[in-house]
Amino acid sequence: MSTAMIIVVIILLGLTVVFIHDKTQRQHTILRNYPVIGHFRYIATAAGAYMRQYHYLPDWAERPFNRLDRNWVNRSSRGLSNLISFGSETSPTFAFRNAPFPVLDEEKHGYQGKVIGIAEGPGHSKPYMPKSFFNISGMSYGALSHAAVTSLSRGAKMAGIWMATGEGGLSRYHLEGGADLIMQIGTAKYGVRNEDGTLSEDRLRTIAAYEQVRMFEVKLAQGAKPGKGGILPGNKVTPEIARIRGIPVGKPSISPNRHLDIGNIKELGEFVNRVRTVTGKPVGVKTVAGQPKFFDDWMHDCVQHPEHCPDYIQIDGGEGGSGAAPAALAEYVGLPIAEALPLLVEARDRHGLKDRIRIFASGKLITPDKVAWALCMGADFAVSARGFMFALGCIQSLKCSSGNCPTGVTSSDVRLIKGHDSTDKAQRVMRYAKRVHEEVEIIAHSCGAADPTELEPHHVTMIKSGVNDMRAPST
Repeated sequence: MSTAMIIVVIILLGLTVVFIHDKTQRQHTILRNYPVIGHFRYIATAAGAYMRQYHYLPDWAERPFNRLDRNWVNRSSRGLSNLISFGSETSPTFAFRNAPFPVLDEEKHGYQGKVIGIAEGPGHSKPYMPKSFFNISGMSYGALSHAAVTSLSRGAKMAGIWMATGEGGLSRYHLEGGADLIMQIGTAKYGVRNEDGTLSEDRLRTIAAYEQVRMFEVKLAQGAKPGKGGILPGNKVTPEIARIRGIPVGKPSISPNRHLDIGNIKELGEFVNRVRTVTGKPVGVKTVAGQPKFFDDWMHDCVQHPEHCPDYIQIDGGEGGSGAAPAALAEYVGLPIAEALPLLVEARDRHGLKDRIRIFASGKLITPDKVAWALCMGADFAVSARGFMFALGCIQSLKCSSGNCPTGVTSSDVRLIKGHDSTDKAQRVMRYAKRVHEEVEIIAHSCGAADPTELEPHHVTMIKSGVNDMRAPST
């Protein structure tokens, strides 16, 4: 046998060994779905730190999420260190005001928690006490694969956080991991609808009977597409998804632009109270800030009619995400979270409802600095969807609506979904949630707060103005 032939045989044997290794390992979905060639991604990523000084695209230039943020989530989810060398790599638009005498280890205490809902009085229900200030925002089964939803549910349970179902309804995969759940009611009322699309109280009661379902959420809008209902391509509407949602198999699922039975503030309050009365559990509203007067009018109605008061409001920034949205809405409609959160907090507090209505903030809040900023500005909780997608292994390939997500997170392709190992990815979800929690506490302690619930607006300051700045008083 010639030397050349021997070299070819050795190479083929080596590639075979690599192929077998890639298909059997469980930590990297890309390698399971794309054995051998998938290594080029990891080689390029590792070499990037050395080559980027010659490259036109710096770490902070990518969109919608830059490489710095994505790498922070990835390393956190894998349990790796996020310590940096040589100095800051960012040009922050806000800064936390550190205390001259920060909190010592023996002075700090664990997260104190904030209860959602009230046990007595108008609009009462069974209150819920979350264990974490950072939780999983709504992502539907259908938009996400069953493997991804299972991973989120298991990881949320291990981390002690809640997850929202998204508007696609409650699936067995949400329940499988045992995590606390928020059942979201979108404009099409998937999962709790009659055949004509109206609200089914019987279905509400059935879902409320699950102990895991802690709260319900009325979705008015989301940041990626305010004024437009959810969009699920027909290739993702499998028989199972169609059964859960109550829609035809294989046909695109497009929700109405708004709830047909909610056309004003009064009707919103009545709907919130109806859901809470039927389920006996706290009810919140998810929306996007547009007209500031709406918040004042809404809070005024809550004061005049306490039974109309939601137990929480999730305010989503215009930079919020989705698997499929018209570009005009995703890019240009809805105020960013930096503008929206202060507007809502000020309106709530101005009407004396701070202890009655909790506020959830969302919109690209995937790292500890953004979460801590939201808490400083008055949010009681921060929630993220895409942060947890990155923890699952999402590589921002922007193939969400195609069904061909290479990491199996938003795939409808069975082959690609098989590469997603839910046991490993659940651990990543847990580690990411805990790392965010830990580092927000580090920020709080540096500012002189014993725990994150003590963060206030004066703990952060704006240092540079801009459209998407995390705005804060400079006093």
